[in-house]
Amino acid sequence: MRVSVEKPNGISSDFDFHSMMINSSNVFIWFSVTQAKSAEQAQPDANKLVSNDQFTVPQNNAFGNTFRDYEVGARTDKVEQHYKASHINQTYDFVKKIREEYKKLNKAEMGIWECCELLNEVVDDSDPDLDEPQIQHLLQSAEAIRKDYPNEDWLHLTALIHDLGKILVLPKFGELPQWAVVGDTFPVGCAFDEFNVHYKYFKENPDFKNPKYNTNNGVYSEGCGLDNLLMSWGHDDYMYMVAKENGTTLPQAGLFIIRYHSFYPLHKHGAYAQFMNEENKKNMKWLHVFNKYDLYSKSKAHVNVEKVKPYYESLIAKYFPAKLKW
Repeated sequence: MRVSVEKPNGISSDFDFHSMMINSSNVFIWFSVTQAKSAEQAQPDANKLVSNDQFTVPQNNAFGNTFRDYEVGARTDKVEQHYKASHINQTYDFVKKIREEYKKLNKAEMGIWECCELLNEVVDDSDPDLDEPQIQHLLQSAEAIRKDYPNEDWLHLTALIHDLGKILVLPKFGELPQWAVVGDTFPVGCAFDEFNVHYKYFKENPDFKNPKYNTNNGVYSEGCGLDNLLMSWGHDDYMYMVAKENGTTLPQAGLFIIRYHSFYPLHKHGAYAQFMNEENKKNMKWLHVFNKYDLYSKSKAHVNVEKVKPYYESLIAKYFPAKLKW
């Protein structure tokens, strides 16, 4: 019996099935090596990353203030009211219920770039550093990373899509209040850490005095892994869910960035670190790389959308299906 197979170099050839059986160990080795290489490519090593250092971190934000200043600035009152509503309403029961609703992914079917364009209609009320449509923030962060790490195309795409979950504020996707979509995230089901922005408002949250949820570990255990935490609901967890359930081929580091990029109490202050496992610690290195561009690339200088669109469409086609369920 003769069969046709594909060689590693892409050239098809016929060979004897009996010979293939005899040399099955070699075939297995070839497949094992191929799979190992694929796994290595899918799990990039942050320790080997070399930057071109073309992106310069600005001293002040678009309003002339320091970044993430929640005490001074033109948007201070709006931002504080946002966090007040978030900290009062994001309870363990609320998050469980809304996550069950959105995991159905039954709101729409569309491609990634189509979703990017929807963010022309969205401005983030929780952001003290920018009041521009979110599509500009996505492109600014993606282009900044692209300059410093031109070979990490998965990281460029991760930057482009990391905030797409903010479509949750739009009518077609439930028109959720911004406190349930944007802002710093935190775990529910355990004590609220004082490193959370505007911590004082948690005292009005029903879980604050609930003995089931107000201890250091709450319903979790040390080292359980961030994936086992129930995070406050918002665009981060939603976009992570969309990407994963639609079969993206982004590496795990990319999904980690999408899911936890707003978890500032952890990646800036080290709060809730007792829940991290070894895989989380490795991926956190990538999140720290990403955060520089997510935070400091925000400006009033717009990216030419049509000029960069073909490049990002090619990345979308590489890592995502043409249509996704949202």
